[in-house]
Amino acid sequence: MSMMDKLKHMLSGKEEQVSKGVDKGGDMIDERTQGKYSGQVDMAQDKLKDQFGRSQGEDTPPQQ
Repeated sequence: MSMMDKLKHMLSGKEEQVSKGVDKGGDMIDERTQGKYSGQVDMAQDKLKDQFGRSQGEDTPPQQ
């Protein structure tokens, strides 16, 4: 079992907390970098949320 599988297993059922944590971490990075990398931070947040599962009822934005 890979490390990513172990993390997914540990975090299953806690999607809302994971989503809040990812948002909070991204906001802190944006604050410390004064928004210089906000586009990249937003993309990373979306990828992490997709990887670890989005909250119930939360829509995935359309891919371009």
